[in-house]
Amino acid sequence: MSAPPKAKAEAPAKDAKAVKDAHGGAAHAPAAPSGGGLKGKLLVGAFVSAVVVAETVVFFFMVPSGEEVAALAESRLIAVAQEIDAKKKEEDTHEEDSIVEFDLGTYSVSFVPKGADHNYRVEFRLFGTLHSKDEEHLQALFLERQGRFRHRMLLEIRNASLQELEENQLGLIQRRVLATSTELLGEAILLSVGFADYQVLED
Repeated sequence: MSAPPKAKAEAPAKDAKAVKDAHGGAAHAPAAPSGGGLKGKLLVGAFVSAVVVAETVVFFFMVPSGEEVAALAESRLIAVAQEIDAKKKEEDTHEEDSIVEFDLGTYSVSFVPKGADHNYRVEFRLFGTLHSKDEEHLQALFLERQGRFRHRMLLEIRNASLQELEENQLGLIQRRVLATSTELLGEAILLSVGFADYQVLED
């Protein structure tokens, strides 16, 4: 008759042990993974993904393709060719604008100048200056009007005074000869005129 009370006594002990295991055992149980570790991994993954995307964008938009490189090289070649053409045109223009001399004949005139009391002889070779591109045109004009040209040049010399003929620079006669030449040729093709082998001799 004493066995049942013993069983009742053991039951509270078991309940107390269960309660102790429930409270104390939690300290020995493995810790659950925390939410902070997962967030860190997600942040690292997002950062790596952003870097990869940025590098891809830079590659496609900043690094030129083969076609772009070829087009750039072609444009540079065109620019160099245009620069060479411009220099060549400039040189050709310079050659066209170069000044040349044109022989307008040799003259020998004997007469009594104004202000003199005896005969003088004036000998010279007359030349004109002009742009080289106009040389052929002047050649045609001069051949067509050569007789009239020589006649007017002789008159200009005969109408000059002894002082004008003996002037060092011959400036006044040069201006008159240039004006007469322009009138005879019908256009201002001559830039200037000059005297070569010029001398005034007393007869």
